[in-house]
Amino acid sequence: MPKKKKYGAVISRLGVNEGLQVGSYVGVADNSGAKEVMIINVPLYKTRLRQLPRAGVGDLVVVTVKKGNVQLRRQVVYAVVVRQRRPFRRPDGTWVAFEDNAVVLVNQDGTPRGTEIRGPIAREAAERWPRLAKLATIIV
Repeated sequence: MPKKKKYGAVISRLGVNEGLQVGSYVGVADNSGAKEVMIINVPLYKTRLRQLPRAGVGDLVVVTVKKGNVQLRRQVVYAVVVRQRRPFRRPDGTWVAFEDNAVVLVNQDGTPRGTEIRGPIAREAAERWPRLAKLATIIV
């Protein structure tokens, strides 16, 4: 499958099970000021009629801020999924699942809005978004 460059990252879906869909409420793992967001779109994801777009670890999503700073609330921003509860299988055969679902707010070109990331992030997200990997304290 050819790899395309879009939104600041190489697009290659490595068979990660999608654990989130449009309408999911997700916590924010950075210090940008947002606490909880809702996924409203998954760019470049085509679905069947009446099927909701899904997102997995490392995917770029469009979210709206539901809880957080007054300046950020009701804003539509981009985010990257860094953790998901649904187990996904890596190519070496190991299964990975996190305790919660979490995203990191980014600009459209992929630069993070915050200056630190709380908690671990998945290796798939770190490989796909190198700027997030620089801020992460733990990569699982």
